[in-house]
Amino acid sequence: MNAIIEVTDVTKRFASLVAVDHCTLRVEQGSITGLIGPNGAGKSTLFNIIAGALAPESGTVKLAGRDVTGWSPHDLFTAGLVRTFQIPHEFSHMTTFENLMMVPSGQAGENLWSAWFRPGTVRYQEMQSRKRVEEVLAFLKLAHVKNELAGNLSGGQKKLLELGRTMMTEARVVLLDEIAAGVNRTLLQDLAANIQRLNRELGYTFLVIEHDMDLIARLCNPVIVMAQGSVMTEGPIEQIQADPRVIEAYFGGAPKRERHVA
Repeated sequence: MNAIIEVTDVTKRFASLVAVDHCTLRVEQGSITGLIGPNGAGKSTLFNIIAGALAPESGTVKLAGRDVTGWSPHDLFTAGLVRTFQIPHEFSHMTTFENLMMVPSGQAGENLWSAWFRPGTVRYQEMQSRKRVEEVLAFLKLAHVKNELAGNLSGGQKKLLELGRTMMTEARVVLLDEIAAGVNRTLLQDLAANIQRLNRELGYTFLVIEHDMDLIARLCNPVIVMAQGSVMTEGPIEQIQADPRVIEAYFGGAPKRERHVA
């Protein structure tokens, strides 16, 4: 397999706090890779660096072999990397259908000149987008709430809507942030099944931050463990759960060296 994300020797500080410390990891194309670790391990900071929300002090981030260190989230979106958030960022006063229609970029209708002088192109693109939205809603089993205001959806439905927004793009890799948070167990099973289908049927690559170890065990191989700002170990979940260093990091005593991590 080829790496679609390569993080090499990345460091990030906030004043005197070391959040990510010379961290190196790879996410293989076509995988569902888990990223776990105790609170303060640096997971969220690293996630934000990969997603373009933060720039590292040193080190590199590559996407499909291309150096994208310091790229903006918009540029990464265009290159095929998207992310979801622990707290969904839906347009609450728009319908589920309208939220998905908002996603595709570069539509002719966004340009005033095209709207006036290329109405046929505008209508065609809108028709194609509407068709795609209907397909996404059917895939995610959200068709019954397509006319519901997104702000009225349940927590699990909002997470499915976030996943649907990634399907409206040309995404190659999706960063999933705490997908289990605020989701009931029934909808969480649907969410997990859809992630597996997107991976298996459409070739999506996922990097998942999650504290729900049952969900990690169901979805992810390999699992990467961070502690004190860098990678401690990685491997299949069975190996991770049996690793004394991981048990120590989650449940053990004080670390061997005093650190400040975020």
